[in-house]
Amino acid sequence: MSLIENNIFNTPIYFGEKKEWLDNLNKISNPYIIQAKKESLFKCNKDFGIVHHSNSLIQDINFKEFLNYINSNAFDILNNQGFDLKNYSLATTELWVQEFSSLGGGNHSPHVHWNGHISGFYFLKCSEKTSYPIFHDSRTGRMMNLLPEKDQSQITLASSSINFKPEPGTFIFFNSYLQHEFVVDHGIEPFRFIHFNIQAFPKKLISK
Repeated sequence: MSLIENNIFNTPIYFGEKKEWLDNLNKISNPYIIQAKKESLFKCNKDFGIVHHSNSLIQDINFKEFLNYINSNAFDILNNQGFDLKNYSLATTELWVQEFSSLGGGNHSPHVHWNGHISGFYFLKCSEKTSYPIFHDSRTGRMMNLLPEKDQSQITLASSSINFKPEPGTFIFFNSYLQHEFVVDHGIEPFRFIHFNIQAFPKKLISK
């Protein structure tokens, strides 16, 4: 008897490019990064290992096109995944730019965004020498008796994590439940990106 394979409970990650936005988004992000660095140094009195995290960008009209773009894509992603959104509206709940310390050591430990539905990054400054995101298998139950992988360099159904080396102008969208992290940056070249979280709200709740 031959078995038919059906991949159920897939975990998609979506990629895109908007290199034409790089110059403008870096320019309008600069004041936020400058302020974030001032606040970081005031709080920590050091730079090594720091992630300079801006205040919210949501109310800045300069990011309106960016907001419209990510919300439109988030809707399409959830809709195509099979979710019924007719009674929901999507809104960006968090939007910030961050830059890892030029002295190195910047990183993010594994985490999820529990209050969102779609999360993502847009990379403004990065290279083969900078940090990069790692995504972890969302199927926590399989950790009970996980077997070793034959070849960790290959993406297979046995993979427990996967990393991507982005280029400037790269977009990554993913479901907010997907655990992710950023490896330690060595401070060789600048590493800056915009992070966003999008949530679906019941329309009745919004109308009130």
